[in-house]
Amino acid sequence: QVQLVESGGGLVQAGGSLRLSCAASGRTLSEYVMGWFRQAPGKERESVGRISWSGSNTLDANSVKGRFTISRDNAKNTAYLQMNSLKPEDTAKYYCAADRSALRLMTGRSEYWGQGTQVTVSS
Repeated sequence: QVQLVESGGGLVQAGGSLRLSCAASGRTLSEYVMGWFRQAPGKERESVGRISWSGSNTLDANSVKGRFTISRDNAKNTAYLQMNSLKPEDTAKYYCAADRSALRLMTGRSEYWGQGTQVTVSS
């Protein structure tokens, strides 16, 4: 069984930065795609982006392109979401996910999910 634990969320002013971490335990996530999702109150869950084992990454949300970066450290079994130039509309609970299939992950059907970490951006 794999556990994913997110950390790094918090309250930040608009224009600030945060780096979220997603630490996996239970097994090494070789060949797993890791991704980030977010869900704001009253809104549907949105895919932020994902990264393959080799480091190939994709941002799905147009609103974060140019501001967010996804990376991973396979030796630490950890994925990261670097968020710069944060805006109030980035306020959401951010979730980490992992799956062998990029398609399953990007459609929200990942095998493994974290509990989420709250990000609040004040104006």
